[in-house]
Amino acid sequence: MKPEQIYQELKELAEKLDITVYEQSLRQTNIKAKSGFCIVKGRQRFIMDKNKTIHEKNKLLAACLAKMPHEDIYVVPAVRTLLK
Repeated sequence: MKPEQIYQELKELAEKLDITVYEQSLRQTNIKAKSGFCIVKGRQRFIMDKNKTIHEKNKLLAACLAKMPHEDIYVVPAVRTLLK
């Protein structure tokens, strides 16, 4: 699978887990910020720095989703290997 396809699959898994993935440029903020999971007003979100490479995005999002209960959700094999 191409890295872009993997990223799309990871975002779809996040949606199934009720996690909204936002991509924003974190360089424009005046505070030091980095990509990661957070809860805002009771909603789960993953803020992704859109300036990251596709490989970094895949690694960051997969690391977050690996900690979530995803065992009962179908995930394509190429993505499931990233969640281990």
